Amino acid sequence: MGVTVQERRAPSRAAWRDDLAVAWRAFWTSRLLVWAAGLGAIAIWGIHEAHAHAFDPAGLTRPFGPLGDHLVAPAARWDSVWFLEIARDGYGGSGDRAAFFPLYPALVKVLGWVCGSALIAAIALSMAAFLVGMAALHRLAVIEVGPDAARWTVYALALFPGSLWFSAAYSESLFLMVSVGAVLAARTRHWALAGVLGALGAATRSAGLLLVVPLALLWWDARRESRSHPSPTTPAVRWPSLAWVGVVPLGLAAYVGYLAATGEPADAPFSAQDTWHRALKGPWTGVWDGATAAWDGLRQLVHGPPPPLYFDKAAGDAMAIGRHNLLLFVCLVIAVPALIGALRRLPLAHGAYALCALLLPLSYPVTPQPLMSLPRFEAVLYPLFIWLGWWLARGGAVRRALVLGVFGAGLAFCAALFSTWHWVA
Repeated sequence: MGVTVQERRAPSRAAWRDDLAVAWRAFWTSRLLVWAAGLGAIAIWGIHEAHAHAFDPAGLTRPFGPLGDHLVAPAARWDSVWFLEIARDGYGGSGDRAAFFPLYPALVKVLGWVCGSALIAAIALSMAAFLVGMAALHRLAVIEVGPDAARWTVYALALFPGSLWFSAAYSESLFLMVSVGAVLAARTRHWALAGVLGALGAATRSAGLLLVVPLALLWWDARRESRSHPSPTTPAVRWPSLAWVGVVPLGLAAYVGYLAATGEPADAPFSAQDTWHRALKGPWTGVWDGATAAWDGLRQLVHGPPPPLYFDKAAGDAMAIGRHNLLLFVCLVIAVPALIGALRRLPLAHGAYALCALLLPLSYPVTPQPLMSLPRFEAVLYPLFIWLGWWLARGGAVRRALVLGVFGAGLAFCAALFSTWHWVA
């Protein structure tokens, strides 16, 4: 069961302490697993030096010497370089950088001035945002599915393989915090806060603009409830408050306006996607392309090393790409029941948001690897994990141990690949 209207409107300080306590336990447990797996993999296999120097020629992810560089390895690889470059140099000189939205690197730049290291600032920001984001998710899940399911919601998210990037120098954790915060604010009828956080989400990732969907639907539900069940303790939801939902696109508008003012193309955040071979191919096209890539990858793994090369559109080692495409399709498959469950069990606002947010990457697949980055995209889709927490709470200990055990093993596997400079997701 959820909570009462009064509890939803004004959660006590004790309730927030409970939220933080659950989030903290999930945080340190999952991050200990990430660092143990990442550092263990480096100790056993070392790092892929060719990738390290090819993708980070300036050494932004390795500024501390051998020991220090290894200690930050589980948090500083691949796209971390892009964010650190933007924090250092801004967007000038490389149109490709515009694909990475500005709020995270801007905060990294400011915090880097304070602590003297952009990389340390980025990791600290990601970890703090992850902790706060999980606490907000716990509060939202308590409202929607009750405290027991809320606890499993947080643990499922923390151990999900895609949660690897929540402690990395990536923008995922910041987006989780502001997006869940915006929805929680709307759910508790704090429309101004919801709009501001939504705008921050739109300045963090391109998908942040989709926060208009849950905020508008939650506003409509709240207005309908306030009209059908008026209460002296619950203020009526009036039309002017809807204007706060319209604040969300201002985050994107501010970004493109800044680019235009500095001489960059205003459409650069979207045209830069060409660098990663993303192109609009029609609604849900990525599902078919991902299934094709997974089938070709499976045939390649069964057949053995090339020739023949079944999925010849993929760059790099055919066997590695085959494994990637197969695992990415598994990530898509396991999201389907969670999406259906969110649409059936949760308020429409949550399921509709998850549906739209999945539609975006699945309509813009990557040509050589259609489902590239899907685990990262899924990790920030809070409705999937609220439903999963509800489902885990309804099952027994065996169900929870199996699901969370598989998630934890996947998280450790991804951390090992990521830390050693092998591509993952």
